[in-house]
Amino acid sequence: MRLGVLDVGSNTVHLLVVDAHRGAHPTPMTSDKTVLRLAERISSHRGRLAPDDAEELVGAVAAAREAAVEAGCEELMAFATSAIREADNAAEVLALVADRTGVELRVLTGEDEARWTFLAARRWYGWSAGDLLLLDIGGGSLEMAVGVDEQPDLAASVPLGAGRVARTMLHDPPKRDEVKRQRERLADELAGTAQRFRERGAPDRAVATSKTFRTLARLTGSAPASAGLRVRRTLTDTGLRQLLAFITRMSAKDLAQLDGVSSARAHQLVGGALVAEAAMAALGVSELDICPWALREGVILRRLDRTNGDTHTALRAAAGLGLGAPAAAAGQAGTGRKADHGARWKR
Repeated sequence: MRLGVLDVGSNTVHLLVVDAHRGAHPTPMTSDKTVLRLAERISSHRGRLAPDDAEELVGAVAAAREAAVEAGCEELMAFATSAIREADNAAEVLALVADRTGVELRVLTGEDEARWTFLAARRWYGWSAGDLLLLDIGGGSLEMAVGVDEQPDLAASVPLGAGRVARTMLHDPPKRDEVKRQRERLADELAGTAQRFRERGAPDRAVATSKTFRTLARLTGSAPASAGLRVRRTLTDTGLRQLLAFITRMSAKDLAQLDGVSSARAHQLVGGALVAEAAMAALGVSELDICPWALREGVILRRLDRTNGDTHTALRAAAGLGLGAPAAAAGQAGTGRKADHGARWKR
Protein backbone atom coordinates (compact mmCIF):
# COMPACT_ATOMS: atom_id res chain seq x y z
CA MET A 1 0.00 0.00 0.00
CA ARG A 2 1.05 3.58 -0.45
CA LEU A 3 1.20 5.56 2.80
CA GLY A 4 1.87 9.18 3.59
CA VAL A 5 3.42 10.38 6.83
CA LEU A 6 3.08 14.06 7.66
CA ASP A 7 5.47 15.30 10.34
CA VAL A 8 4.81 18.81 11.69
CA GLY A 9 8.05 19.55 13.48
CA SER A 10 9.81 22.49 15.05
CA ASN A 11 11.43 23.51 11.75
CA THR A 12 9.58 21.88 8.88
CA VAL A 13 6.33 20.35 7.74
CA HIS A 14 7.58 17.17 6.08
CA LEU A 15 5.54 14.76 3.96
CA LEU A 16 7.10 11.36 3.28
CA VAL A 17 5.33 9.01 0.85
CA VAL A 18 6.32 5.35 0.85
CA ASP A 19 5.24 2.09 -0.68
CA ALA A 20 5.03 -0.27 2.26
CA HIS A 21 3.79 -3.75 3.06
CA ARG A 22 3.97 -5.77 6.23
CA GLY A 23 7.24 -7.66 6.40
CA ALA A 24 8.79 -5.64 3.58
CA HIS A 25 11.27 -2.76 3.48
CA PRO A 26 9.36 0.58 3.12
CA THR A 27 10.36 2.17 -0.17
CA PRO A 28 10.45 6.00 -0.20
CA MET A 29 8.65 7.47 -3.21
CA THR A 30 8.53 11.22 -2.58
CA SER A 31 9.58 13.64 0.14
CA ASP A 32 8.38 17.23 0.38
CA LYS A 33 9.31 19.84 2.98
CA THR A 34 8.02 23.28 3.87
CA VAL A 35 10.21 25.31 6.23
CA LEU A 36 8.03 27.12 8.79
CA ARG A 37 10.23 27.29 11.91
CA LEU A 38 7.18 26.93 14.14
CA ALA A 39 9.21 26.78 17.34
CA GLU A 40 10.80 30.15 16.62
CA ARG A 41 7.45 31.69 15.77
CA ILE A 42 5.86 30.36 18.95
CA SER A 43 8.80 31.54 21.04
CA SER A 44 8.59 35.04 19.58
CA HIS A 45 4.87 35.28 20.47
CA ARG A 46 5.19 34.30 24.14
CA GLY A 47 4.34 30.66 23.72
CA ARG A 48 1.50 30.98 21.21
CA LEU A 49 1.22 30.51 17.47
CA ALA A 50 0.02 33.82 16.04
CA PRO A 51 -3.00 33.87 13.67
CA ASP A 52 -0.88 34.59 10.58
CA ASP A 53 1.50 31.79 11.48
CA ALA A 54 -1.40 29.41 12.04
CA GLU A 55 -2.67 30.29 8.57
CA GLU A 56 0.73 29.36 7.12
CA LEU A 57 0.58 26.05 8.92
CA VAL A 58 -2.89 25.41 7.51
CA GLY A 59 -1.57 26.17 4.03
CA ALA A 60 1.39 23.82 4.45
CA VAL A 61 -0.78 20.97 5.74
CA ALA A 62 -3.33 21.52 2.96
CA ALA A 63 -0.56 21.41 0.35
CA ALA A 64 0.85 18.23 1.89
CA ARG A 65 -2.59 16.64 1.90
CA GLU A 66 -3.05 17.47 -1.77
CA ALA A 67 0.38 16.06 -2.57
CA ALA A 68 -0.53 12.85 -0.74
CA VAL A 69 -3.75 12.55 -2.76
CA GLU A 70 -1.90 13.13 -6.02
CA ALA A 71 0.69 10.52 -5.02
CA GLY A 72 -2.08 7.96 -4.54
CA CYS A 73 -1.74 7.53 -0.77
CA GLU A 74 -4.34 5.24 0.76
CA GLU A 75 -3.79 6.77 4.14
CA LEU A 76 -2.16 9.84 5.64
CA MET A 77 -0.75 9.54 9.15
CA ALA A 78 -0.21 13.03 10.53
CA PHE A 79 1.48 14.06 13.73
CA ALA A 80 3.08 17.04 15.45
CA THR A 81 6.02 17.11 17.84
CA SER A 82 7.53 19.49 20.38
CA ALA A 83 6.67 22.88 18.87
CA ILE A 84 2.91 22.30 18.75
CA ARG A 85 3.10 20.18 21.89
CA GLU A 86 4.31 23.18 23.88
CA ALA A 87 2.20 25.92 22.28
CA ASP A 88 -0.28 27.45 24.72
CA ASN A 89 -2.95 27.56 22.00
CA ALA A 90 -2.23 24.09 20.62
CA ALA A 91 -5.84 22.91 20.87
CA GLU A 92 -7.07 25.95 18.96
CA VAL A 93 -4.46 25.50 16.22
CA LEU A 94 -5.15 21.77 15.87
CA ALA A 95 -8.88 22.42 15.56
CA LEU A 96 -8.24 25.05 12.89
CA VAL A 97 -6.03 22.69 10.87
CA ALA A 98 -8.58 19.88 11.10
CA ASP A 99 -11.48 22.13 10.13
CA ARG A 100 -9.72 23.73 7.17
CA THR A 101 -7.81 20.73 5.78
CA GLY A 102 -9.55 17.58 7.01
CA VAL A 103 -6.24 16.44 8.52
CA GLU A 104 -6.23 15.70 12.24
CA LEU A 105 -2.77 16.12 13.70
CA ARG A 106 -1.95 13.90 16.64
CA VAL A 107 0.43 15.53 19.10
CA LEU A 108 3.05 12.99 20.13
CA THR A 109 4.58 12.99 23.57
CA GLY A 110 8.35 13.11 23.79
CA GLU A 111 8.36 9.52 25.03
CA ASP A 112 6.28 8.46 22.01
CA GLU A 113 8.89 10.05 19.77
CA ALA A 114 11.68 8.19 21.55
CA ARG A 115 9.89 4.83 21.43
CA TRP A 116 8.91 4.94 17.77
CA THR A 117 12.29 6.22 16.66
CA PHE A 118 13.85 3.40 18.65
CA LEU A 119 11.64 0.91 16.77
CA ALA A 120 12.96 2.26 13.47
CA ALA A 121 16.57 1.97 14.62
CA ARG A 122 16.01 -1.57 15.92
CA ARG A 123 14.53 -2.67 12.60
CA TRP A 124 17.41 -1.06 10.72
CA TYR A 125 20.18 -2.68 12.74
CA GLY A 126 18.39 -5.90 13.69
CA TRP A 127 18.68 -8.12 16.74
CA SER A 128 22.42 -8.54 16.26
CA ALA A 129 22.87 -4.97 17.53
CA GLY A 130 22.11 -6.29 21.02
CA ASP A 131 21.44 -3.71 23.71
CA LEU A 132 20.78 -0.61 21.64
CA LEU A 133 21.11 3.02 22.73
CA LEU A 134 19.38 5.67 20.61
CA LEU A 135 19.83 9.46 20.53
CA ASP A 136 17.72 11.82 18.41
CA ILE A 137 18.07 15.61 18.41
CA GLY A 138 15.11 17.57 17.11
CA GLY A 139 14.49 21.27 16.98
CA GLY A 140 12.90 21.40 20.42
CA SER A 141 13.92 18.25 22.26
CA LEU A 142 16.43 15.45 22.66
CA GLU A 143 15.01 11.92 22.67
CA MET A 144 16.86 9.00 24.26
CA ALA A 145 15.96 5.31 24.42
CA VAL A 146 17.71 2.05 25.25
CA GLY A 147 16.76 -1.61 25.25
CA VAL A 148 17.22 -5.09 23.85
CA ASP A 149 13.78 -5.50 22.25
CA GLU A 150 11.73 -3.54 19.72
CA GLN A 151 10.25 -1.48 22.53
CA PRO A 152 12.91 0.20 24.69
CA ASP A 153 13.34 -0.60 28.35
CA LEU A 154 13.84 3.10 29.03
CA ALA A 155 12.75 6.10 26.96
CA ALA A 156 13.02 9.79 27.76
CA SER A 157 12.69 13.22 26.21
CA VAL A 158 14.39 16.36 27.50
CA PRO A 159 13.77 19.92 26.21
CA LEU A 160 17.22 20.35 24.71
CA GLY A 161 16.69 20.59 20.96
CA ALA A 162 19.07 22.26 18.52
CA GLY A 163 16.76 25.19 17.89
CA ARG A 164 15.88 25.68 21.53
CA VAL A 165 19.54 25.90 22.52
CA ALA A 166 20.31 28.17 19.58
CA ARG A 167 17.65 30.64 20.72
CA THR A 168 19.38 31.04 24.09
CA MET A 169 22.62 32.20 22.49
CA LEU A 170 22.70 35.94 21.96
CA HIS A 171 25.62 36.34 19.58
CA ASP A 172 26.44 35.08 16.11
CA PRO A 173 28.96 33.58 16.28
CA PRO A 174 28.62 32.89 20.02
CA LYS A 175 31.19 34.32 22.39
CA ARG A 176 33.58 31.94 24.13
CA ASP A 177 32.08 32.43 27.59
CA GLU A 178 28.63 31.92 26.08
CA VAL A 179 29.67 28.51 24.77
CA LYS A 180 31.18 27.65 28.14
CA ARG A 181 27.93 28.51 29.95
CA GLN A 182 25.94 26.44 27.49
CA ARG A 183 28.16 23.43 28.08
CA GLU A 184 27.75 23.75 31.83
CA ARG A 185 23.97 24.18 31.57
CA LEU A 186 23.54 21.23 29.23
CA ALA A 187 25.63 18.97 31.44
CA ASP A 188 23.56 19.96 34.46
CA GLU A 189 20.20 19.44 32.74
CA LEU A 190 21.18 16.06 31.33
CA ALA A 191 22.74 14.66 34.48
CA GLY A 192 19.65 13.13 36.08
CA THR A 193 18.30 11.48 32.93
CA ALA A 194 21.72 10.27 31.85
CA GLN A 195 22.30 8.67 35.24
CA ARG A 196 19.21 6.48 34.79
CA PHE A 197 20.54 5.32 31.44
CA ARG A 198 24.05 4.68 32.71
CA GLU A 199 22.76 2.56 35.57
CA ARG A 200 21.75 -0.06 32.99
CA GLY A 201 25.35 -0.53 31.96
CA ALA A 202 27.10 0.13 28.66
CA PRO A 203 25.04 -0.61 25.51
CA ASP A 204 26.30 -2.96 22.82
CA ARG A 205 25.72 -0.33 20.17
CA ALA A 206 24.99 3.41 20.29
CA VAL A 207 23.19 5.03 17.35
CA ALA A 208 21.82 8.43 16.45
CA THR A 209 19.17 9.71 14.07
CA SER A 210 17.98 13.13 12.85
CA LYS A 211 19.17 15.81 10.49
CA THR A 212 21.40 17.30 13.18
CA PHE A 213 23.40 14.13 13.72
CA ARG A 214 23.62 13.43 10.00
CA THR A 215 25.00 16.92 9.39
CA LEU A 216 27.53 16.63 12.20
CA ALA A 217 28.70 13.26 10.88
CA ARG A 218 29.08 14.70 7.39
CA LEU A 219 31.12 17.64 8.67
CA THR A 220 33.44 15.29 10.53
CA GLY A 221 34.19 13.21 7.45
CA SER A 222 31.33 10.75 6.89
CA ALA A 223 30.11 9.97 3.39
CA PRO A 224 27.65 12.36 1.71
CA ALA A 225 24.00 11.45 1.17
CA SER A 226 24.76 10.64 -2.46
CA ALA A 227 26.73 7.58 -1.32
CA GLY A 228 23.49 5.86 -0.35
CA LEU A 229 21.67 4.83 2.82
CA ARG A 230 23.68 1.71 3.55
CA VAL A 231 27.12 3.31 3.75
CA ARG A 232 28.24 3.31 7.37
CA ARG A 233 28.44 6.77 8.88
CA THR A 234 29.71 7.59 12.36
CA LEU A 235 30.21 10.50 14.71
CA THR A 236 32.99 10.35 17.29
CA ASP A 237 33.43 12.48 20.38
CA THR A 238 36.91 13.49 19.20
CA GLY A 239 35.65 14.55 15.79
CA LEU A 240 32.78 16.46 17.37
CA ARG A 241 35.08 18.40 19.72
CA GLN A 242 37.31 19.35 16.81
CA LEU A 243 34.29 20.43 14.78
CA LEU A 244 32.93 22.56 17.62
CA ALA A 245 36.24 24.38 17.93
CA PHE A 246 35.81 25.33 14.29
CA ILE A 247 32.08 26.12 13.94
CA THR A 248 31.79 28.15 17.14
CA ARG A 249 33.95 30.78 15.44
CA MET A 250 31.70 31.00 12.36
CA SER A 251 28.54 32.99 11.73
CA ALA A 252 25.34 31.25 10.63
CA LYS A 253 25.79 32.81 7.18
CA ASP A 254 29.24 31.22 6.85
CA LEU A 255 28.05 27.89 8.27
CA ALA A 256 25.40 27.73 5.53
CA GLN A 257 28.22 27.53 2.99
CA LEU A 258 29.56 24.27 4.44
CA ASP A 259 28.88 21.01 2.64
CA GLY A 260 25.73 19.38 4.00
CA VAL A 261 24.51 22.40 5.97
CA SER A 262 21.21 23.85 4.80
CA SER A 263 20.57 27.58 5.05
CA ALA A 264 17.34 26.84 6.96
CA ARG A 265 19.21 25.05 9.75
CA ALA A 266 22.62 26.74 9.78
CA HIS A 267 21.67 28.96 12.73
CA GLN A 268 20.95 25.81 14.79
CA LEU A 269 24.14 23.93 14.00
CA VAL A 270 26.18 25.06 17.00
CA GLY A 271 23.27 24.46 19.36
CA GLY A 272 22.76 20.97 17.99
CA ALA A 273 26.47 20.19 18.18
CA LEU A 274 26.59 21.28 21.81
CA VAL A 275 23.62 19.06 22.65
CA ALA A 276 25.27 16.12 20.88
CA GLU A 277 28.52 16.71 22.74
CA ALA A 278 26.76 16.96 26.10
CA ALA A 279 24.64 13.85 25.50
CA MET A 280 27.61 11.72 24.44
CA ALA A 281 29.63 12.87 27.44
CA ALA A 282 26.77 12.36 29.90
CA LEU A 283 26.13 8.83 28.62
CA GLY A 284 29.79 7.88 28.31
CA VAL A 285 29.54 7.30 24.54
CA SER A 286 32.59 7.86 22.35
CA GLU A 287 31.10 6.87 18.97
CA LEU A 288 27.65 6.89 17.38
CA ASP A 289 26.49 5.07 14.27
CA ILE A 290 24.18 7.25 12.19
CA CYS A 291 20.88 5.50 11.47
CA PRO A 292 19.08 6.61 8.28
CA TRP A 293 15.67 5.68 9.70
CA ALA A 294 13.99 7.81 12.35
CA LEU A 295 10.57 8.80 13.68
CA ARG A 296 8.66 8.81 10.39
CA GLU A 297 9.88 5.33 9.52
CA GLY A 298 9.00 4.18 13.04
CA VAL A 299 5.44 5.42 12.56
CA ILE A 300 5.19 3.53 9.25
CA LEU A 301 6.57 0.30 10.73
CA ARG A 302 4.21 0.42 13.68
CA ARG A 303 1.28 1.03 11.33
CA LEU A 304 2.23 -2.00 9.24
CA ASP A 305 2.66 -4.19 12.31
CA ARG A 306 -1.03 -3.66 13.04
CA THR A 307 -2.18 -4.63 9.56
CA ASN A 308 -3.47 -8.15 8.92
CA GLY A 309 -4.18 -7.74 5.22
CA ASP A 310 -7.82 -6.67 5.48
CA THR A 311 -8.30 -3.02 4.52
CA HIS A 312 -11.03 -2.23 7.04
CA THR A 313 -9.22 -4.00 9.85
CA ALA A 314 -6.04 -2.17 8.89
CA LEU A 315 -7.79 1.17 9.13
CA ARG A 316 -9.21 0.35 12.53
CA ALA A 317 -5.78 -0.76 13.66
CA ALA A 318 -4.30 2.49 12.42
CA ALA A 319 -6.67 4.38 14.69
CA GLY A 320 -5.07 2.53 17.59
CA LEU A 321 -1.66 3.93 16.71
CA GLY A 322 -2.49 7.10 18.56
CA LEU A 323 -1.81 9.24 15.47
CA GLY A 324 -5.23 10.82 15.45
CA ALA A 325 -8.85 10.22 16.21
CA PRO A 326 -11.16 9.27 13.32
CA ALA A 327 -12.35 12.33 11.47
CA ALA A 328 -16.04 12.84 12.24
CA ALA A 329 -16.93 13.61 8.66
CA ALA A 330 -14.74 11.02 7.01
CA GLY A 331 -17.71 8.83 6.18
CA GLN A 332 -19.37 11.66 4.26
CA ALA A 333 -16.31 12.82 2.35
CA GLY A 334 -16.73 10.62 -0.67
CA THR A 335 -14.11 8.08 0.36
CA GLY A 336 -16.44 5.14 0.76
CA ARG A 337 -15.04 4.63 4.27
CA LYS A 338 -17.09 4.70 7.40
CA ALA A 339 -16.01 7.05 10.14
CA ASP A 340 -15.29 4.22 12.58
CA HIS A 341 -12.74 2.72 10.21
CA GLY A 342 -10.19 5.21 11.46
CA ALA A 343 -9.67 7.38 8.40
CA ARG A 344 -7.92 10.53 9.53
CA TRP A 345 -8.25 12.68 6.44
CA LYS A 346 -10.85 13.62 3.89
CA ARG A 347 -9.92 12.71 0.33
